[in-house]
Amino acid sequence: MSKKTREQISTVVRYTVLILVGFVMFYPMLWMVGASFKASNNEIYSTISFLPKSPSFQAYIDGWTATGNPYSLYLINTFKIVIPKVIGAVVASVVTAYGFSRFEFPGKTFWFSILLATLFLPQVVLNIPQFLLFRTWGWTNSYLPLVVPAFFGAEPYFIFMLVQFMRSVSRELEEAAEIDGCNSFERLVYIVVPMVKPTIVSVALFQFMWAFNDFQGPLIYIDSVKKYPTSLGLRLLTDAETGFEWNKVLALSVVTLLPSLIVFFLAQDQFVDGIAAGGVKG
Repeated sequence: MSKKTREQISTVVRYTVLILVGFVMFYPMLWMVGASFKASNNEIYSTISFLPKSPSFQAYIDGWTATGNPYSLYLINTFKIVIPKVIGAVVASVVTAYGFSRFEFPGKTFWFSILLATLFLPQVVLNIPQFLLFRTWGWTNSYLPLVVPAFFGAEPYFIFMLVQFMRSVSRELEEAAEIDGCNSFERLVYIVVPMVKPTIVSVALFQFMWAFNDFQGPLIYIDSVKKYPTSLGLRLLTDAETGFEWNKVLALSVVTLLPSLIVFFLAQDQFVDGIAAGGVKG
């Protein structure tokens, strides 16, 4: 057997294994989409096939208003949380990371160590003191406890990641811009930000997905059903006492997944570049 033939066989085997593994990993989502078009729980439970016998959009139609409010209300509420939270996380993380990576100030090492130490604090430890603080300020039953901390560098992982990338940006470029009369803010905007753009996109994408799927935060701070995001709105469809129709739950789960999938595919090139660069620099 020639070397070329062995390489061809090896390539076929690799791609076959990758396709099979990919199908196994993708099948649960495919099944969820297919089950959302099935007519009843009996049809869903009777087989693991994702193909419905008689495809129908009825689960989407009935599920849209099954909670007493249109599901669009929960989607809008979700974006009221997600969009400002993403903006706040990106702006605060970029500015804070730039300060740690470029400036010298008293206690810099100490404060950066404190920042890294907060990475190891589980959120469950912070829930009670944060709730008591925000309740004292009168912020409960609003989106403020979920959004405002993002504008004050409450995401240490993103700051740490950006610091590492900004340290790799050549200082000579900033020095040249400084000679041309650029101040610190202009150097950040025109020199550093374009250089670390893939990482910033990764930060925005991670924050979007985490905020969009957050269940615990809204559950703690939001009392009014009309202010619920999709994570809580979807939960209203499940009633352990009377039972619930899985096709409606799965249909609205598909609707809930769509924004994250769309955003990911729109930003995937920059996201992959950021992750690849992190693998090289990390």
